[in-house]
Amino acid sequence: GTVAEGEAQLAEIVRWRREHQPGGQNAGSVFVNPIPGELAAGQLVDRLGLRGFRIGTAHVSEKHANFIQSTDGGTAADVRAVIEHVRAAVLDATGIRLRSEIRLVGFPDVPAEDRPGVEW
Repeated sequence: GTVAEGEAQLAEIVRWRREHQPGGQNAGSVFVNPIPGELAAGQLVDRLGLRGFRIGTAHVSEKHANFIQSTDGGTAADVRAVIEHVRAAVLDATGIRLRSEIRLVGFPDVPAEDRPGVEW
């Protein structure tokens, strides 16, 4: 297409993201959808009422339940603690173990599925 068409398409993508996804400090979508196209990770988190759940400087986004946000000066340990709490709550309530879309680096005890370079 033309440059103008490309710019218009990019502007639409940015508009949609700003409308549906949180800004600020976050790592993007945290968990892989357990059944793509049928069951989203954010739906599971939302059904358990975990929007806004906070540990220290990190919390589940109020705008999209599959995003974890951090405040200024936030710590990776707080983000990881929220991830682990959400994962445990979903597993406990549904039997579904959420896999991370993000990879955790710098934690010696990270499960294999959350380490860089691990393919599923």
